[in-house]
Amino acid sequence: MHTATAIDSSTLASQDLSRYLFDAARAGDVEVIKSLLARGVRVDARDERGSTALILAAYYGKTDAVRTLLEAGASPNLGDSARGNTALMGALFKGEIESARRLLADPRTDVNARNAAGQTAAMFAALFGRADLVEALAARQADFALTDASGATAEALARMQGNAALADRLAALSRGRGG
Repeated sequence: MHTATAIDSSTLASQDLSRYLFDAARAGDVEVIKSLLARGVRVDARDERGSTALILAAYYGKTDAVRTLLEAGASPNLGDSARGNTALMGALFKGEIESARRLLADPRTDVNARNAAGQTAAMFAALFGRADLVEALAARQADFALTDASGATAEALARMQGNAALADRLAALSRGRGG
């Protein structure tokens, strides 16, 4: 019985410390992140909104924290609870180019992962005019012909945003994959 209490206390301590992991990820405090992980905080713990520390670090453009969390085994493919957006989607949404590049450099990152609306990272790049990352997505075999829940492709989303040059590039990439 005493052992069960010790395990429960350890689990509680780890859960209590996880809130500091989220703060450290937002702030990009790599030393605090490493310390908390060493103390047993789960690298893929979720905050009250269902975000992981990696999602937060990417969203806030804390590239060193993104690198540290990935090296510690954080999953780049987990989505938040609200919309299912991954760390890469968050970085693209916010225009955090270096964080997005770091995520794309990780071979575990699924560039075709979908959120609750069926959108992919390529669709986020199209929606938010991140033309500078389209080639990096292409290099990682992003499927530009995929459609979201409304039937829109990345090309269609770029056209809806009035970004004809990006839409034309996405159309060419989509054709290049046979889409």
